[in-house]
Amino acid sequence: MRFKTSILNKPKHTDLVSCVGWMSPDEVYSCSDDQQLLQWNLVSNETTKVVQFPSSLYPIDLQWLPRTAVQKTKVGSEVFLLTACDGKFYIVGRNGRIEKTVEAHRGAVLAGQWSHDGAGLVTAGEDGLVKIWSRSGMLRSTLAQVSVPVYGAAWAPDSDGVLYTTGTNLIIKPLAPNSKPIQWKAHDGVILKVAWNPNTGLILSGGEDTRYRVWDNFGRQLYTSTPHHHPITSLAWSPDGQLFAVGSFNTLRLCDKAGWCHSLEKPSTGSIFNIAWSSDGTQFAGACGNGHVIFSHIIEKHLEWKNYEATVTSRKTIALRDVTNEAWEKLEMRDRIINVSLSYGYMVIITSSQGYIYSTRNWNTPFIFDLKESNVSLIVQAERHFLVVDGANVYVYSYDGRVLCAPRWPGMRTDVLNSRTVSLSNDTLAIRDKSDEKVVHLFDATTGKGLNDGKAWSHKLEIVEVALDKVGTAHERRMAIVDRNRDLLLVTLQRVGTMSRAVKLGSMVQSLCWNDGANMLAALQDSKFTVWFYPAVVFVDRDMLQATAMERDAAEYGKNAVVDSFLDSVVTVRRADGSLVTTSITPYPALLHSYVTAKRWDDAVRLARFVKDDIVWACLAAMSTAHKELITAEVAYAAIDQAEKVQYIRYIKEIPIKEVRVAEMAMLGGHIGDAEATLVQSGLYFRAIMLNLMTYNFERALQLAIRHKTHVDTVVAYRKRYLARFNKTETSKLFQQYEKQVNVDWKTINEKIAMEYQREREKPTSPQSNFVDT
Repeated sequence: MRFKTSILNKPKHTDLVSCVGWMSPDEVYSCSDDQQLLQWNLVSNETTKVVQFPSSLYPIDLQWLPRTAVQKTKVGSEVFLLTACDGKFYIVGRNGRIEKTVEAHRGAVLAGQWSHDGAGLVTAGEDGLVKIWSRSGMLRSTLAQVSVPVYGAAWAPDSDGVLYTTGTNLIIKPLAPNSKPIQWKAHDGVILKVAWNPNTGLILSGGEDTRYRVWDNFGRQLYTSTPHHHPITSLAWSPDGQLFAVGSFNTLRLCDKAGWCHSLEKPSTGSIFNIAWSSDGTQFAGACGNGHVIFSHIIEKHLEWKNYEATVTSRKTIALRDVTNEAWEKLEMRDRIINVSLSYGYMVIITSSQGYIYSTRNWNTPFIFDLKESNVSLIVQAERHFLVVDGANVYVYSYDGRVLCAPRWPGMRTDVLNSRTVSLSNDTLAIRDKSDEKVVHLFDATTGKGLNDGKAWSHKLEIVEVALDKVGTAHERRMAIVDRNRDLLLVTLQRVGTMSRAVKLGSMVQSLCWNDGANMLAALQDSKFTVWFYPAVVFVDRDMLQATAMERDAAEYGKNAVVDSFLDSVVTVRRADGSLVTTSITPYPALLHSYVTAKRWDDAVRLARFVKDDIVWACLAAMSTAHKELITAEVAYAAIDQAEKVQYIRYIKEIPIKEVRVAEMAMLGGHIGDAEATLVQSGLYFRAIMLNLMTYNFERALQLAIRHKTHVDTVVAYRKRYLARFNKTETSKLFQQYEKQVNVDWKTINEKIAMEYQREREKPTSPQSNFVDT
């Protein structure tokens, strides 16, 4: 990926250009020390003088009111914030008319920025003050006062705090009273510029030490650049937070969010004092010290999927290559390309007016659909459909261009959605809430209706990443999440009823990715690269979790690496320096998944016998246990020397009652609660009581006995025998009460137990087979 710059031969401004801002993807405003406000039309290549400001106004910073605020209010929306050297800030209309002038600071107003919702703004001044203002220009509070000029300020992603500079330090100050600020030394020289992306939560800073650095929102350094020849005078994140641009003297860089550089240009511009991105993230403009405004367009975005490669070669052109036969295709679009995605045999292209859906089987006749908005920030593909996020809405389209649904949720914000907080499968859509990051909204992907009667799934900690598995039926859908502690958890999604609890898979996970053709999960955790070939084993037999996983040392990937893709048996990892590293895994678990999906159990056993790999046998054991395929489970457990489980499966096969077999299978996986619920719902109260007695859950056993008025003496007898074995005295008041009310006679109790088992044997039995229905 790189950018292509364009600049006029002769500058339109007669003095230093201090700031630029995008009104729309084709319309830019610039302001200079010559007091001119110019409008640049990128379609007609015309430049128009909008207004001549007073000679005393020397502009420093310019920002248009955010689009989210425009869409909410519809009134007075086309305005921008302009800060100046005279200590004032101005709210200016599109026609250049100054609608509001506010005396803000003593000395220059060095930075000004609207909050993300447009409800307020922050200014930072040469006088060392940081102030919060209402949208109309009323002072709300003085957030900070320091002894040095504050050169930069930026809002937190939720607009609940402000980041600002103090010399060589950065400070995050929450707006809530009595909140403790976070402060750290960030540079060796004065910090001149900062930016905080609301989408990724990453912080960018640059200063007189000629370096730019990337930080997380706790002040931990993620990247530091090599020294430049001159101070960093401008920087800005792309709207989706995946890229950022850095400006210096005669220098312009395009970088990945991880910090490494995509492209470097050396234009003759003097210092670049300000950079602004278009709302669609495809281009950015720079304010130059020699009176020029430089425009840059992102090109050569490169996509790969299996044997296909796609490269955006110009604003309207994409080159395609099939590496298997070296066949080339060139796709010419009518309008400027904004976003592209290639996966699952389809390429989705979004232009400024329409969307195009190409099949890898036919590049000649795409499906074309009209867009509600052209600012598409995200495309997420699944096998049967894809999702598009534009400026205000989320849409799910079929691959023939039909809108399937447009899900909505309370407090909906589309400007902060990214590939880590949105996940799509064939039947389910998961979106992490930005206003409450502990919550995940779940929708039916084809209708847009909320799962579980619209109730969101919530976790006890903030969620960093969500990912749905891609294969299988809707009732088997599972979601992997990574929380703030970097724990990886797996949860089974319910279409109706209560969601199941999340089960921990791993810890210190920094990146994860599901396989496209089988429900296998790859992750980088701590210093290891791990692949779980059957993650759902945690719901079946947690003891087998390690046996069904592969671990390798991740030292070759370095720090802050990311799992880029997991296709077939190849995992691609992007290192912190931008390089891609591929690693192969055994292909047999994926083949095993396909056999199990097709219920070809004999073929699955033959495969395991042929491979003679304990991982394959362990996966087969867990899969067959999950599907209640007892004969296959018995063979698989025997192959990996799990004698106690083989014996237990044989015991289960001899049980005549289906419900009891189902409960015992749940017990095999360690799910005592599920086993008890199955027995109670089937009216098998004696079995439920005995289950708790065998697992030494005496309190629960007594509760069941009392509630169903049966075998109270049995529970008391087992409890007394247990205490006598360890020379303990009874401390439970409930048991003390019932010891006085019941007579413990082991002969009578044994007869009652024998009678219960006899009744079970006399019941009509389920057909004996190796399969247990659920």
